[in-house]
Amino acid sequence: MKVPANISREAPVLIVGPTASGKSALAMDLAARDGRVIVNADALQVYGCWRLLTARPSMADEAALPHVMYGHVGRDQPYSVGHWLREVRAWLDRPVVIVGGTGLYFLALTEGLAEVPETPPTVRAEANALRLGDLAAMVAALDSQTAARIDLANPARVQRAWEVLRATGRGLAAWQADTPAPLIARKGAEALVLRPQVAWLNARIDRRFDQMIAQGALEEARAEAPFWHPDRPSARAIGAPELIAHLRGDLPLEAAVEAAKLASRQYAKRQRTWFRNRMRDWTPVPPS
Repeated sequence: MKVPANISREAPVLIVGPTASGKSALAMDLAARDGRVIVNADALQVYGCWRLLTARPSMADEAALPHVMYGHVGRDQPYSVGHWLREVRAWLDRPVVIVGGTGLYFLALTEGLAEVPETPPTVRAEANALRLGDLAAMVAALDSQTAARIDLANPARVQRAWEVLRATGRGLAAWQADTPAPLIARKGAEALVLRPQVAWLNARIDRRFDQMIAQGALEEARAEAPFWHPDRPSARAIGAPELIAHLRGDLPLEAAVEAAKLASRQYAKRQRTWFRNRMRDWTPVPPS
């Protein structure tokens, strides 16, 4: 993918796009051109237990150009957009290209993030039980300002709002109203969103997963299998549940690979929809 000729050599560059769309290659080209540090903005590439399945930069790529915030989080460590935002602050005093597929990270970076306290485990357990047993009661308990702002048909959003109110005595909307200024103003950055054609991207996703298998993704999953817990955020690595299921004898390898490819294509579709709805003012970049 060619670097767009009009991209500033001084301003921070932000690159977002669906999985397998060529973001990392573009970031490396920009880093090589301008002497930038490549900063990870992908919620799964932070985990040290996955390299191949999350398409982290290779060790050769990391040796060739400075990459930060990749593979530095343990499989069982909590890691949120708040953690990411606090870490990325340390790199913004130098030329950077920030790249990844987690749109929420970029919105927090360019729009600010409400500093809502972490949910205590006891409140999380109470919320999990209530969500499964009586979601309507959880909705009814929300403060009116928050209820008017969130998608009440989304159980995860409802639970998050309920937890905040239960843990802090203050509604999520009130916390969000105190959002601090963003670390990078949208107008002060080169904000690029990759928009590949669906058929092109789906074919690329399938080819890439075959390459992952050839490079040792199954062995990577086998090394992780003794520690596997499906509820961990690190377990959301696309393809990991399917390969673990194969290793446990629940799926033939061919079926696991096809299921993983399908999960990747579905994930890319969700990403495209999110970027289209939330990043309308970002500069679209087609693949070359």
